[in-house]
Amino acid sequence: MSARFRTAGFKGYAVKFSPFTDQLLAAATSANFGLVGNGRLCILSTPNPNPNPHTLHPVQQYDTQDGLFDLSWNEVHENQLVTASGDGSIKLWDITLPSHPVASWKEHQREVMSIEWNFVAKSTFLSSSWDGSIKLWNPSAPQSLRTFNDHQGCVYASSWAPQRADQFASCGEDKCIKLWSTNQPNARPIASFTGHSDQVVSLDWNKYSSDLFVTSSTDRTIKTWDIRNPRANVAMFGPFEFPVRRVKFSPFSPNFIAAAGYDMSASIWDIRNGSVVFVHDAHKEFVFGIDWSLFHPGLIASCSWDEQIHVFNAPIPQ
Repeated sequence: MSARFRTAGFKGYAVKFSPFTDQLLAAATSANFGLVGNGRLCILSTPNPNPNPHTLHPVQQYDTQDGLFDLSWNEVHENQLVTASGDGSIKLWDITLPSHPVASWKEHQREVMSIEWNFVAKSTFLSSSWDGSIKLWNPSAPQSLRTFNDHQGCVYASSWAPQRADQFASCGEDKCIKLWSTNQPNARPIASFTGHSDQVVSLDWNKYSSDLFVTSSTDRTIKTWDIRNPRANVAMFGPFEFPVRRVKFSPFSPNFIAAAGYDMSASIWDIRNGSVVFVHDAHKEFVFGIDWSLFHPGLIASCSWDEQIHVFNAPIPQ
């Protein structure tokens, strides 16, 4: 059974549990599939770790002039988060305030598809855009701190390494994954990984094995990688019937990933053998967002183009 909330008129693109409390959840949504029209940031209350159909309650919502594609909670300030917008802007919100963002930046020339706060250093965040760039930001600075350009085409995601404050990886339209360090003086990648045959749309790090990360691609595969060997992936799952849009490693185990995709499901995979251990198939459209609770093992949130946010428990084997 899952708790549900309808984002009426807005398609779900990303959903994230708060890192500070088990009672807050945020979702980035867009009208008209993100092609044209407004966006909405939804803040929901999740007071019960064992969800039932009545436990998701709206706390706050913010409408924007363009669609929202991603969000990330501030790792220092429990009431703040940043959003990535289709007009190239990034906005910082305080959920204790009623209507307007507390800060806004606009340097990207196209849609911002990904945004992630540095959960090691905690003072900076990354944005990734269809303009081919990745930018490093500090919320107290009026401009970006650095720009990283090496991808050919859209950059779909960038993600911080879990135990190295300066390192992150990115993926994009050029079928490549790139490893970067903010300490590199020339803002060039320190390694590149190839092996997908189509666009790489999602990436996440293993929280327990700091050299491992996972990617998903429109080539309909999921692959795991080790930064110590850029020449070949560790494992491949698929090809599937439909691509996986987002992958996310469990915060409680090195062995499980959550996957959301164009098959309209959210599923849990065991990367040791490539088996599916759980499937949530209650959505009626593409599932774009998925996240694990940091407080309750197996508690997962998903959002979809069916204008639904679901929170559900996935029984994870040992």
